[in-house]
Amino acid sequence: MIPARYGPVLFSLILSGVMSLLVSGISTLRTLPTDQSFPDLWARAWLTGWVVAFPAVMLAAPLARKLVARLTASECG
Repeated sequence: MIPARYGPVLFSLILSGVMSLLVSGISTLRTLPTDQSFPDLWARAWLTGWVVAFPAVMLAAPLARKLVARLTASECG
């Protein structure tokens, strides 16, 4: 089992992986000529996207949490 202190990094890794998989798949499908191999191009696009998405999520998540905290009301009163 992974220690809880690595939770934010693991969350960022999983979130960036899933989101980059979806975005690269949609983008590849929309721009792909019909004579090329979709799975190969998608995999390469996804891996390239994930290399950028993971550090981006690591940097953006704390900022997003702070912004959400400022924009939302407290439940306690």
